[in-house]
Amino acid sequence: MKIALLGYGRMGKTIEQIALQRGHEIVLKVDENTESYDIKLADIAIDFSIPSVAFENISNCLKNNVPVVSGTTGWLDKYEEALELCKQNNGGFIYASNFSLGVNIFFELNEYLAKMMSNLTDYQISMEEIHHTKKLDAPSGTAISLAEGIIKHSNKKNWALDVTSNENEIPIVAKRIPDVPGTHSIEYKSSIDSIDIKHTAFTRDGFALGAVIASEWLFGKKGVYSMKDVLGLK
Repeated sequence: MKIALLGYGRMGKTIEQIALQRGHEIVLKVDENTESYDIKLADIAIDFSIPSVAFENISNCLKNNVPVVSGTTGWLDKYEEALELCKQNNGGFIYASNFSLGVNIFFELNEYLAKMMSNLTDYQISMEEIHHTKKLDAPSGTAISLAEGIIKHSNKKNWALDVTSNENEIPIVAKRIPDVPGTHSIEYKSSIDSIDIKHTAFTRDGFALGAVIASEWLFGKKGVYSMKDVLGLK
């Protein structure tokens, strides 16, 4: 495939290495210094840009019939608009807060555990996420996806950043530490014991590999999909 990289920071460079190893060609590398480009040079685009330009990137792809895979977080106030654009233009689109294959299995484990714990009211739920200091949003998109997975199967109504636990909210602690690719943990704690699940990324390679695999899967398809589709988890 001919791939456009929308965002050429550390993730973009890692995606480039893995895509080349898998026999693909990088035809565009777009960053904040790129003034103009023709997205139609690409068979597919992978967007790991920044929140302020992600929707513009995705829109440009969909309007030009270029399927797009996006892993940028922090722009989801416009997510429904992106879905409508995809529908209007008969495009192909995958968004994921995290493309790591391990994290997407962790998402499934998280929901399964939430179902099991839903009637055990003695347990208080809390979450923690740790990322590198250059990450722009907090909590991470992955943490929000995990919280939403719990909310679906519990009496919790929302999540809240850096607050004490209460009856209706899942408290999330977000930490920023140099050179941490991403760690997410969930704890169910009672007065007598606790149950913890945790995913730790050692490098960015897992995120990049997942994004390339998602692109390979999306190529030639129309519609809106998720990593559940890519991994056959539905």
